[in-house]
Amino acid sequence: MTRPLRLIVFDIDGTLVDSQADILAAMTYAFGAVGLPVASREDILGIVGLSLDVAMERLAPIQDASTRAEMVAAYKNAYANLRAQSDVAETSPFYPHARATLDQLAKTPENILGVATGKSRRGLDALLGGHGLSGFFTTEQVADHHPSKPHPSMLHAAMQETGTEPANAVMIGDTVFDMQMARAAGMRCIGVSWGYHPPEAMHEADHVVHDFRDLIGVLDSLWGSDR
Repeated sequence: MTRPLRLIVFDIDGTLVDSQADILAAMTYAFGAVGLPVASREDILGIVGLSLDVAMERLAPIQDASTRAEMVAAYKNAYANLRAQSDVAETSPFYPHARATLDQLAKTPENILGVATGKSRRGLDALLGGHGLSGFFTTEQVADHHPSKPHPSMLHAAMQETGTEPANAVMIGDTVFDMQMARAAGMRCIGVSWGYHPPEAMHEADHVVHDFRDLIGVLDSLWGSDR
């Protein structure tokens, strides 16, 4: 019997790649551009995954909308400059065994791979291009076209684009925003322990994995229990 198509959606920052060096550097520049002391490392990494406008509102809540908009623009420019000046593979490296796991998942005919990220289209294109992954994912959902996580819009769009149902879809991410987004979309979710939110915070995850090499087995278990 033919198995149904299965949609596997990945977050990017903190899940597939460790981009904290660039994120922290760009955020430092953004705060400096408006003469503010930069937020703490913990606070900055805590908002990774949110769209930039929402992230800035959380990091600089007492600033007015105009100031936060200036910070968003400064962040985007700084991040783009960092990308132009550095090797993506060095400043946003894959986590151990991430690329090999992606390649292995892609070999299974019924698997459809996608991404749902708080990055802009420009930011995602630069990162995927730098890692040789342009065109690798069937569906790519970015912050330009959707409300911020944890709103389920990105996952609804991914399922619509790929013709998949929530029962045959899963979100994989490192933050509570990813887990909440998946639940809101009616999907299951797998947390990873190596990212920017502590694994104990991901109460809504069906599973939390601690090594990328365990992911395929967890996916098989997750879906196998329904077959």
